[in-house]
Amino acid sequence: MEPTLTTPAVDRRTVASLFSRLRTRKGQSNPRPLYSELRNLGDIVPSPWGGHLVTSYALCDEVMRSRTWRVPDTQWRTSQGNAARWNTPASLQTAKSLPMLNPPHHTRVRRSAGNMFDRNKLAEIEESIARNVEKVLDLFESKLLEGAADFNSLVADELPVRSIGEWLGLPSSDYSLLRSLTNDQTLSQEFFPSPSQLARADAAARGLQEYFTALVRERRETPGDDPVSSWIATWDTLEPDRERADAEAHSMAVFVIVAALETTEHLLSSMVRLLLEHPGQLERLRAHPEYIPHVVDETLRYDPAIHAISRTAPRDTVLGDTLVREGEMVQLMVGAAQHDPRQYPDPENFDVGRKPPHFGFGSGIHYCLGAPLARLEGKLLLTSMLKRIPRIRISEPPAWEPRVSFRRLNRLMVAAG
Repeated sequence: MEPTLTTPAVDRRTVASLFSRLRTRKGQSNPRPLYSELRNLGDIVPSPWGGHLVTSYALCDEVMRSRTWRVPDTQWRTSQGNAARWNTPASLQTAKSLPMLNPPHHTRVRRSAGNMFDRNKLAEIEESIARNVEKVLDLFESKLLEGAADFNSLVADELPVRSIGEWLGLPSSDYSLLRSLTNDQTLSQEFFPSPSQLARADAAARGLQEYFTALVRERRETPGDDPVSSWIATWDTLEPDRERADAEAHSMAVFVIVAALETTEHLLSSMVRLLLEHPGQLERLRAHPEYIPHVVDETLRYDPAIHAISRTAPRDTVLGDTLVREGEMVQLMVGAAQHDPRQYPDPENFDVGRKPPHFGFGSGIHYCLGAPLARLEGKLLLTSMLKRIPRIRISEPPAWEPRVSFRRLNRLMVAAG
């Protein structure tokens, strides 16, 4: 017998209104009060676009650690009626990437990737990242001497593309193009993408397709000591069909560049923004530089790059007190869950001494392969800034792109003093 369950009594229009406010300039600058409103509606509430929103840390953790809940893969997306939302080129490109694969395909692809950033490999690239930290800070310091400078474009957007670009062996002349393409491609993952956003995302997806198709072709013809050549060689042993092998190497390359840029850019800019907005915590950090690794995790808790993570029910499943039907989507509102007072003491306080659990790198079988690289970039950047950058302040309100799922800070102007 099917269990008797309560049905959330929340009107979807109430939730839709809340999300409309999240997209405003005020909501983007500080979504936390709106997330508090969302949590107060319940641990699981109906989504305005169908399915459910999950707001509690415990339920998000349960779903993300589960080996039965699924990600919205290509099969799920192509089965949906809303072609404008799920069957666009950008959406289907995302569905081919590692985070959007389900076992057993996910298991096979993850094993093929190996441990990209284990301790030995990370040590090999640390020198390169440290060198690039100093280069971007040199330019940032020189701009500060002239007046206000945009930390976002000069540092946060620049360091990740240099780090991953050098690791992949890409020409530095391509970095600007890749930043632009990856930023636009993620627009397809928004809750309410506008037609213009979908058009930008699809154009970016085509650009990434062309770029990495050419790259895989080049590395197959002239392999080198680089990750793309390694992925091609690995898939040649796993997949007899060369076209399919190249497609897998291509998907891995697209995934790595999108994940390494969009999320790390936000981590770096958010980390510095939060410290400048909380000067008492910044002074505490100056006195206790051993807290630097904690700042990375506290930033990922307080304002992660991705505020919503999608999962679909493998069968009719009871989640909390709600029945989620087979194939129905739940949006894990991790931006709200990571301020759940049942999980964190004083969750609205940004605390550099806190060592919090968080979903900033995912969880379970989809835990981020690039987490060690992002942590290293954050640690090296903050360590150098504390030593060499004079006291700075935010000189004008940060400018946000109107997103909810993927946070995007467009401009962070700072000045000396």
